[in-house]
Amino acid sequence: MPHTPHDESDFIHSEEFLRGLMKRQLRLSIACASAFLVLLFGLPLANYLAPGLMAIRIGGFTLSWLVLGILFFPYVWVIAKWFINRSIALEHEEVRAVAAVKQRNS
Repeated sequence: MPHTPHDESDFIHSEEFLRGLMKRQLRLSIACASAFLVLLFGLPLANYLAPGLMAIRIGGFTLSWLVLGILFFPYVWVIAKWFINRSIALEHEEVRAVAAVKQRNS
């Protein structure tokens, strides 16, 4: 049977394809959420366990406020950018894998 773009489109929207992609994106989501939670819970923990360190002044701010007020948002932006780029890459990898399997089966 000849390979047509319509056939590939049908497979890309199949349960098998979507389930595999969703599993990989779930792992990515868990990794990103874990990175976020490390900072979210790490900062209060650092304040509790190392109050002297967190009280060091840098540029007029305590280290605690520097992390919370200035470094927190770029950290979140980096996580978000990594998530988006990796998610798109996962989709492209999945499409390439499907195309390779379909090509072998043809």
